[in-house]
Amino acid sequence: MTGNVIFIDDDADLLSAQMQALELDGFSVRGFANAPDALKVITSAFDGVIVTDVRMPRMDGLTLFKRVRDIDPELPVILMTGHGDVPMAVQALKDGAYDFISKPFARDDLIQSVRRALQTRDLVMENRQLRQAHAALLDRENPAQNLLLGESPAMTYLKQVVVRVAEADVDALITGDTGVGKERVGRALHALSARKNRPFVHIGCATLTEDSFQPELFGIEAGHRPGAARVIGRFERANKGTVFLDEVEGLSLSQQAKLLRVLETREIWPVGSESPRSLDIRVVAATRTDLTQSVKDGQFRADLCYRLSGVSLRVPPLSERGDDIRLLFQHFLLNAATRLNRPPPKLTQTTQAYLSRHDWPGNVRELEQFAELCALGLDSAHLPADTNALGLAEQVSRYEEAVLRETLSQYAGNVREVISALKLPRKTFYDKITRYGISLDTYRGQ
Repeated sequence: MTGNVIFIDDDADLLSAQMQALELDGFSVRGFANAPDALKVITSAFDGVIVTDVRMPRMDGLTLFKRVRDIDPELPVILMTGHGDVPMAVQALKDGAYDFISKPFARDDLIQSVRRALQTRDLVMENRQLRQAHAALLDRENPAQNLLLGESPAMTYLKQVVVRVAEADVDALITGDTGVGKERVGRALHALSARKNRPFVHIGCATLTEDSFQPELFGIEAGHRPGAARVIGRFERANKGTVFLDEVEGLSLSQQAKLLRVLETREIWPVGSESPRSLDIRVVAATRTDLTQSVKDGQFRADLCYRLSGVSLRVPPLSERGDDIRLLFQHFLLNAATRLNRPPPKLTQTTQAYLSRHDWPGNVRELEQFAELCALGLDSAHLPADTNALGLAEQVSRYEEAVLRETLSQYAGNVREVISALKLPRKTFYDKITRYGISLDTYRGQ
C-alpha cells in the first residue's frame, strides 16, 4: 500500500532514518524538524497521515494534534511517545488521535500503524468525494431531474428519453424489474411536464377488486345511495394531471375493458351517473412483466397493450448501472441519516465490498433499504454471516476483487486503461482476474 505521510521529529537522525524506512516501503514522505513548519502544509484536503513526536521545542506533538483536529478532525495523527508520555498519549487517543507508538519501536510497528491510518483516511476521503459527487449530481435548478439519479450510460439515455416524452405529453408505459424505480420515472415524467402543478395520482392496480374498481377509480354519483354525497374517483382527482397505473398487469380482463374505454374516450361514468364526465388526464402505466407475452397467454387484452405501449420506457436494473450503485447508496444514506436525525456513518471497506459484490436482485428498492440499515447501524446483521469473521488474507482478497471490479466498470473493461490506473503489470492483472473469476465481457460496452 502506498500513501502520503507527514513525519515530524526534532531529532534529525531519527527523522532521516524513519523517513527512509517509510520510503523503502513505498510511502511518499515529507519530513519536518518542527511542528509550526508542518502546519503550514496541512489542510483538510491532505489525503495521508501525520506521524509526530510528542516532545519537541516550539510546539509539542499534543498541541500539534489539537491544531490538526481543528483543521480536520478526521485526519489521522500518530503520536511517537517516550515511556513517560504514555498516559498523555492514551488521553490523546480518547480525544481523537489515531494511534501512539512507544519509543523505541520496531520499524514494522510504525509501518503497520501508518498503513491502518491510511486505510482509514482513504475511506474518509472517498466518503467526501461521494458526497461531493452526490451534491454535484443534484440539479438544484431542476429538482424534477433528481428523481432519476445516475450517470451510467443506461441512465443517461433514460433521462434524455424522459425529458422528450414528458414534453410531448403522451401516454406512456414504463417497464422494468421489481424495485428498479418505475414510479420514480413516472413522477419524473409528470414533474418535467406542463402538468407538474396538477395532481399525480398513484393507483395500485393489483389491489383493485371487481367490486371496488369502478367506484374507486370513477367515483359514485350523489344520490346513488340515500343521503350519500358524491364520491370523486381517482381519475377525476387527477384531472389536468397524471394517473399512474402501477402493476397494470394485475388488472382482470373485465377491468382492462373498462380502462380501455376511458383511454379511448377520456370520459368516465361514475356509478349511478346518467352521463359521462370528460377528463384531461395523462396516463402512465408501469409493469414488471412482458405484456406482449401476457397477450399471447390470454391474460392481457391486445388492444389495451397496444394503447399503453405506444411510447415505452425501460428502466435498467442495477446490474446494468455500474458506479451508479455507489452514488445512489450515498444519496439514500444521507437522506436516511437526515430523516432519522443521525450522523451519516462512515463507509467501511466491508460495506464497499458488499456494494460491489452483491447482485441486488431487489434493485433500487433493496439498495435504499440497505442504506437505511447502515444509517441505523444495523448493516452488520444484514451483511453475509461470514463477512465479519474473515481473516486478514480473505479481507484483503475481497477488497482487491472489489477494486478490480470497480475499476473495470469505470473504464468499461478497457484493459489498457485499467492496468494503467491500477499500476499493475499485465501478467499480474490477468492472474488476478482469473483468480477471482472476473469476465471482461461483463464490463465491456457499459
